[in-house]
Amino acid sequence: MSLTLDDNKTASLVFGQYDQNLARIERRLNVALNANGNHVAIKGPAEAAGHARRVLQILWDRARAGQPATMGDVDGAIQECALQGNLFPKETQSPRSTFEQIATRKKGSVRARTAAQDLYIRELRRFELVFAAGPAGTGKTWLAVGHAVSLLEQGVVERLILSRPAVEAGERLGFLPGDMREKVDPYLRPIYDALQDFMDPRMVERGMQTGMIEVAPLAFMRGRTLTNACVLLDEAQNATSMQMKMFLTRLGEGSRMIVTGDPSQTDLPPGQKSGLSEAIGLLARLEGVGHVTFTDEDVVRHDLVRRIVGAYEAAGRREREKVAPRSPADKDWSP
Repeated sequence: MSLTLDDNKTASLVFGQYDQNLARIERRLNVALNANGNHVAIKGPAEAAGHARRVLQILWDRARAGQPATMGDVDGAIQECALQGNLFPKETQSPRSTFEQIATRKKGSVRARTAAQDLYIRELRRFELVFAAGPAGTGKTWLAVGHAVSLLEQGVVERLILSRPAVEAGERLGFLPGDMREKVDPYLRPIYDALQDFMDPRMVERGMQTGMIEVAPLAFMRGRTLTNACVLLDEAQNATSMQMKMFLTRLGEGSRMIVTGDPSQTDLPPGQKSGLSEAIGLLARLEGVGHVTFTDEDVVRHDLVRRIVGAYEAAGRREREKVAPRSPADKDWSP
């Protein structure tokens, strides 16, 4: 099978530096790709070769539209092609050919890379309250911030409120110098980073000065009614049950709320229940509430991160199996 791309310059973007994108497709799909100028020869089983050809076509279409073709985009295109024809068959009569995307002025169109991310974007558009739980590197916070910025730019909401519990990750930092903003900056830095991916830094600073963008620790939410705002609570696994109830009841008229976290990485004191796990158990099935669960298969940060998360989850499963109580039926009654 072969594919000829019209423009050599754009083809080089699709192939990647030193053909690294082609090498990744070869490893993931077990095919052989030989590039000569703007022509690619594909060798392998018919189904795998057809899959590789569709992946290259997707990357080509994106490159012509000015979108990047990074290693992560290659993985996303591979998953997108693999799921074409059977994406959420219970929800649509006809198969969807592409994943959902978020569009912002600075970033342009950002397309989901996995089925879980695709579902996440659709849940964010559909529900006023969405829970997203799963391991690090799955794009929970990043996509939530992108969706919040798009709502702000479209005029659906008037301001963004981004929050996190101010909990140290196992180390006592003591008293931090500076004013309130300088004290909480270390805890909220990941949200700043995601925000600046979708907005010009000058617009972020101006928005924070005018109150259009507010970044505050969870403890500062008590007593407020948040109207016409998109409210994001990140690292929610570090919120206590009382804090989570307090936060969720801040939701006001015309607002959207997104709660993200990784239940396996809580920094709460031993024996203290995570408010995120409790809230998902209580509210996930309520009308008007969306819930998305990510797994290690949805990690898009780095291949090694995916393997690390998978190893920890496998170890956790083995540990749970060891301590799981045996039922009376399992008891050996023989003398």
